[in-house]
Amino acid sequence: MMGSLAGSFVALRRAAAQYGCMIRYAALFVLFALSTAPFASAADPAPAAAAATFAAPKNISVDDADKLLKSNPKIVVIDVRTTDEFKAGHIPGAKNIDFFSDDFAKQLGALDKSQTYLVHCAAGGRSGKACKLIEQQQLLPSVYHLNEGFKAWEKAGKPVEK
Repeated sequence: MMGSLAGSFVALRRAAAQYGCMIRYAALFVLFALSTAPFASAADPAPAAAAATFAAPKNISVDDADKLLKSNPKIVVIDVRTTDEFKAGHIPGAKNIDFFSDDFAKQLGALDKSQTYLVHCAAGGRSGKACKLIEQQQLLPSVYHLNEGFKAWEKAGKPVEK
């Protein structure tokens, strides 16, 4: 491969001497492009494979969330409301990560990626934004979004802890 590249280079240099500076730059560009071509397919396929494991958070209703939590008690509930809202009442066992905290994304990124999460706020606005962040930054691979929020959970008579 190198022998043919060297021969091409010599031919291009001769043409460059005849046709001036413009050909010389074109020749160098072609030589550079040909010399790096074998490495173009050597990219690491691991990032693409890892990205495939991150799915978009799935919106679910209050009843579906209740069934999900009953069928899989290992699901971690993430309440993104403020600390005061959380203290006033929350889904039993929920972990509070305030959406407005300065290190919100960092706290989400530090969570165990092998777990499944249910994210919610009061009515779906903050948790919807949190789910977009989770998806865009690929922070957590398995996430459900209680898009009706805690108010709908409480109104439906589901369990609440204070």
